[in-house]
Amino acid sequence: MRILKSLAAAALLAVGFAGGVKAQSVEIEYWQYTFETRVRAMDELIKRFEAANPGIKVKHVNFPYNDYRTKVSAAMAAGQGPDVVQLFYGWLDDFHNSKILQPLPAAAFPAAKIEAEYFPMVREMKRDGAYYALPTAVRSLSVFYNTRLMKEAGLDPAKPPATLDALLDAAKKMTKRDASGNITQVGIGAGVEWQDQHWWREVLVRQFGGTPYSAEGRQVTYNSEAGLKALTWYVDMFRTHKVTARNFMDEPQAAFRAQRAGLMVDGNFRIGALERTRGLEWIVAPLPSHNGIRSNYGSYWVNGITASSKGAKLDAATKFLAFVTTPEAMQHWLDVTGELPAREAAAYSKSATESPIYGPFVAGLKEAHATRFVDESAQRQLVMDAVSRILLENQDPAVSLKIMAEAEQKLLDGFYKK
Repeated sequence: MRILKSLAAAALLAVGFAGGVKAQSVEIEYWQYTFETRVRAMDELIKRFEAANPGIKVKHVNFPYNDYRTKVSAAMAAGQGPDVVQLFYGWLDDFHNSKILQPLPAAAFPAAKIEAEYFPMVREMKRDGAYYALPTAVRSLSVFYNTRLMKEAGLDPAKPPATLDALLDAAKKMTKRDASGNITQVGIGAGVEWQDQHWWREVLVRQFGGTPYSAEGRQVTYNSEAGLKALTWYVDMFRTHKVTARNFMDEPQAAFRAQRAGLMVDGNFRIGALERTRGLEWIVAPLPSHNGIRSNYGSYWVNGITASSKGAKLDAATKFLAFVTTPEAMQHWLDVTGELPAREAAAYSKSATESPIYGPFVAGLKEAHATRFVDESAQRQLVMDAVSRILLENQDPAVSLKIMAEAEQKLLDGFYKK
């Protein structure tokens, strides 16, 4: 798939848009977490950038996800580390408050241009009137189905489930057990530590009639009848309907790639890996509706320039960031990773919207909500703990929900009080 040539031409113009770097020898470092397709995509972009800018070298460093934030914080505290750093959008406040980032140069990245061309969720990267980071791509959620397992269960891949009730019914039909009753194939690959936390927070809660937070994001509002119904529906997949199991093959995508899961809710970043899985036949479908309500979760990883980048390095870092956020770079990122361009015009191209693979994700962006995290890791852990208390300790879902809501409200209050 290729976007219009005019966008590619605009990309070439944007390469020089940061200016300030002459043919001199300067090396900058780019850091991101280790994710095979993202590393491969960035390696190619770096090659293209260096070819167009022979005076600049980019050292690409990546670390395992679980170690990444610690490595960045430790390096910056020691006056070392990257010039351009990748971060999850939900980490921005942590990075901003720790003074890891500096504002993006306004001349190279005009706020009006960003707000005219990027998806509105990108405005979350603005603090104190300035943008601190920009994404190459954005994400939404859809349902991946194994078509072979669907057919074995008597399901029609041409008519994937359109409602939550139908999805649950499909999961039941694709669940298999051995003679002892142990699950050998889950109907749905599930794990709240993965994308299910977002599915519950921004999708299920809304579909059962509630909201996760107040409009300004300062108050937890999911401790409600709707929030309880949503949480109960989710945990009942494990404890009542038994269409999935905790830690089955360690994570949902591993079970799906091994053809041991009939379906899973995941993001478009998973496309690249699935396309390279030999023998796997799959389709993508929109998230199911419930009570006539559709919703989705939007997210993205961004790149920012670190506070320690100065002089020639700052000029080079600015030019590099401008390069990796061009339409051309976004198209390459889509081709390799499956993540959608962060600029609306590129994401809504005819080839993307009509694609059976990308189309459901593009459609999902129109109804997506991006959670305003103040401490993404802690907030994720609270959802994981709430589900664990129910499934492992048999705690009443209403009690577990209340504990989670009170703990998260304390987090929010502490952040906004500062």
